[in-house]
Amino acid sequence: MNTLSGKRIVVLGASSGLGLATAQAAAAEGAAVVIVSGNAQRLGEARKTLPANAESHVVDLSAEANIERFFTTLGAFDHLVYCAGENISLGDLAATDIASAREFFTLRYWGAVAAVKYGAPQIRQGGSIVLTSGIASKRPGKGWFLGASICGAMDSFVKAMAVELAPIRVNLVSPGVVKTNLWNSLSEADRNGLYNATAAHVPVKYVAEPNDIALTYLYLMKQPYGTGQGVVVDGGATLV
Repeated sequence: MNTLSGKRIVVLGASSGLGLATAQAAAAEGAAVVIVSGNAQRLGEARKTLPANAESHVVDLSAEANIERFFTTLGAFDHLVYCAGENISLGDLAATDIASAREFFTLRYWGAVAAVKYGAPQIRQGGSIVLTSGIASKRPGKGWFLGASICGAMDSFVKAMAVELAPIRVNLVSPGVVKTNLWNSLSEADRNGLYNATAAHVPVKYVAEPNDIALTYLYLMKQPYGTGQGVVVDGGATLV
């Protein structure tokens, strides 16, 4: 069986949520993980949950120059995972300040583009890239236009990179609602209301924890014959 044991895996956006859960799961399989985040305090806490051979780096992923500098000094590795993203923002187009809306692409989309640009040359033979999207572009609700636009851009970017960077495999994880701090822009009552409504709606009848989704990142890193693919892990939300 394909294994992550002995592989070096770089996870950007790994101080919490999906990125940290993926780093923890990969480390449990014997990988040497490198976790990266712009939040030094959270990154320090995350580092404590990983084995002694793990590395951590504070990098502001909203700036291309920072990402370039990081990969220039990092050295070779096997797999790149990008999970960085700020709190999710919902709102109708009519009430949206377009200049502010552009900023949401900076970390979620352009940060991923820069990570692939500067990280790909360091990936060893047989390695892969796994990026993060969502289901908003597949079934957007009212007020989701910005998230849907970012997700749609990521979907297309992954397909293009799978062709351009071959034989490096490039894939995408598209989660549904997951209990992470990306929802902290909502009040506690609204957040719990979202979780409860989602659990009642989706066929699996619960809302995912980050470790549920981390299994998909590991699968895509270990699957040697899949590239240019987006794997939806949403509890069946797009079906109902």
